Amino acid sequence: MQKKYLECIGKNIKNIRKSKKISQEKLAELIGKSRNYVGMVERAELNIPTGMLIDIALALKTHPKEFFDMDL
Repeated sequence: MQKKYLECIGKNIKNIRKSKKISQEKLAELIGKSRNYVGMVERAELNIPTGMLIDIALALKTHPKEFFDMDL
């Protein structure tokens, strides 16, 4: 079940990032991680820490709750 939640969060991060026309490379730069890390988050390949969700939200100028819009 956890994987489904991570997939939703990753999809939402990707959709928000794209809607703001921010590349994975730019987001990675803003959060101090690699482009590969951003890709892994978006593909739900790792369990992202809460603090990193907040960093991503700040970088995307959104609220972290936007990542939890679940269609399960």
